[in-house]
Amino acid sequence: MMRKRVTYKIGEHDLILETGYLAKQANGSIYAEYAGSAILATICASGQAQEGLDYVPLTVDYNEKYYAAGKIPGGFIKREGRPKDKEILVSRLIDRPMRPLFNKEFGREIQLVPTCISTDMINPPDILAVIASSAAVHISDIPFDGPVAAARVAYKNGEYIINPTFSQIETADMEIVVAGTKEGITMVEGGANEVSEEVMLTALEKAHEMIKALCKMQEDLRELAGKEKLPLVPLEAELENKQAIYDEAFPRLSKTLYLSTKMERREESDKVKKELAEKYAEQLEDEIQLKLFNALFEEMEYNILRTNILDKGLRVDGRGTKDIRPITCEIGVLPRPHGSAVFTRGETQSLGVVTIGTVFDEQIYDDIEGDRRENFILHYNFPPFSVGEVGRLGTGRREIGHGNLAHRSLYPMVPEREKFPYTVRVVSEVLESNGSSSMATVCSGTLSMLHAGVPMKKPVAGIAMGLITEGNDRYAILSDILGEEDHLGDMDFKVAGTADGITGFQMDIKIAGVSPEIMKNALAQAKEGRMHILGIMNQCISAPNAELSQYAPRVEMMTIPEDKIGALIGPGGKNVKAISDKYNVTINTENDGTVTIYGKDGTSDLKGAKSIVKGITSDPEVGMVYDGTVKKIMDFGAFVEILPGKEGLCHISKLSRSRVEKVSDVLKEGQEIPVKLLEIDKLGRLNLSYVDALEERSK
Repeated sequence: MMRKRVTYKIGEHDLILETGYLAKQANGSIYAEYAGSAILATICASGQAQEGLDYVPLTVDYNEKYYAAGKIPGGFIKREGRPKDKEILVSRLIDRPMRPLFNKEFGREIQLVPTCISTDMINPPDILAVIASSAAVHISDIPFDGPVAAARVAYKNGEYIINPTFSQIETADMEIVVAGTKEGITMVEGGANEVSEEVMLTALEKAHEMIKALCKMQEDLRELAGKEKLPLVPLEAELENKQAIYDEAFPRLSKTLYLSTKMERREESDKVKKELAEKYAEQLEDEIQLKLFNALFEEMEYNILRTNILDKGLRVDGRGTKDIRPITCEIGVLPRPHGSAVFTRGETQSLGVVTIGTVFDEQIYDDIEGDRRENFILHYNFPPFSVGEVGRLGTGRREIGHGNLAHRSLYPMVPEREKFPYTVRVVSEVLESNGSSSMATVCSGTLSMLHAGVPMKKPVAGIAMGLITEGNDRYAILSDILGEEDHLGDMDFKVAGTADGITGFQMDIKIAGVSPEIMKNALAQAKEGRMHILGIMNQCISAPNAELSQYAPRVEMMTIPEDKIGALIGPGGKNVKAISDKYNVTINTENDGTVTIYGKDGTSDLKGAKSIVKGITSDPEVGMVYDGTVKKIMDFGAFVEILPGKEGLCHISKLSRSRVEKVSDVLKEGQEIPVKLLEIDKLGRLNLSYVDALEERSK
């Protein structure tokens, strides 16, 4: 294959897509470059097709090489290992808009491997990875209803920035990634700092303009280097006795699908299916017939649920399209953790648990963009019992993705490190699930943080919305969707935010596109639902508890002169270690002179430690009154320690206005007395006065 390339200018740099040079044995390969970032994306399909496959066996494995940034991996093992959370999130970013565009009838395993092989640490490589991945499939011989492209949009100071840099993202009020085809948007994911629905809609419009241009670029490359597509393997067999099975099952399913609870619906629907499977057991011994039988039942469920919603406004659980399921909130459900709450919405339930930690508990990330730390951590767990199933416990891609959405939804409302110098970890244990456990996580996370005393700026709530369409002008927008409505609907989008704006957003569309009118109406309906949920949450708790849990660490902060940092630390950390051991604290010193003292538990003496730190790092000031300790009594006076390691002489003549015969008549060693620093002589000696100090205190 000859080396072919196309270019498109974005901002100050050209986006380059090239094929025919690297990884030529793959079904399709693309080298994509923008500024100093480069992605090599390859797509391969297995040699054998499987007839009647009812899903797309696609895997996406985005990976980043440390050499891309001129780095060597940290730790003992100097080789890239298992996927990091960031790589999993980018893999999902690529998978979600592309998977619906593969045909099940292709019947082969497909593996897409986008690899970041160069990064300038200025331009995020994830958008480049989406474009390169789509282009690799589009020019390959694998059937694909693409191309797909992506664009990131930031909103800052009233302006929209297309494909912003890392630094622009960091200071933006909103940052979303939008993917789609030239016909419409198919995926959105992002976070914001309380932006309006109007700002979000405008960002989507601007992103789609860029997406259309990038799709055209891929089509141009296919004209230059595209391969002939491989054939599909359609299932030509037909289900025997299809009409008889349909006539018997359809009316029964029309009733079982509308029973009151998820478990009842599942059990009774499975019962109908099992009875018919037994009736036609001989026929279903054939694997193809069994697949067609299962497909018929899914088709019936699909038609029943969608038709009743569009024709009658009848949802599975009897709600109207705008109705929210019953919600209950409870805080303080666990005795020992620093904060806890249970949020239950219908048959979805999340237990939120908060742990307050110190700077030493921060999450450290070692990415190709550089090392960074986070003092807000959110982990989402989805055990199999939450849906009444048996399975392995573990953290999969779903847990990483849902946790990331909840994290970005809550993060804007978490106080800055300077105002709340703690590390906050939220864990969501999904105990029941039937529709949007990620949004339940946002709600339980808010409640548990408020219960823990985390001074959140505002409470955050989230809601999952759905869409059922028929044609271009007949549709129903569903608030607070169930699992069945998510599976059989045309759109699933989740919106989280405060009473004043959106903080988190995720959308997946299964149809060609959604009109601006539908998006506008859906966002307005989502806001109504969010406000309803926030109102119920606020009845439970609307402001952070005034005090942290007695089991949480305590913090004292102070600033010392930068030239005193060495004195505080001491040789080999001797001073800090001694203070930490004596007062049962942990001390962290920043290069700018910020000192944070953490008390580990109730036995910690933060004030005592702070006093010692202040003494070591402060210079005595003439005229100041100090609480001193008598260290040694001499015939001519007493040596008094006014600051740690700093002693002065209180002469016998300065002990009282009347004559003192013996110092020991007035003072004892170990006695604490107020003294005033009169002067610091040329030799640096401190001269103190007991009498003047007493008079100063009495004024």
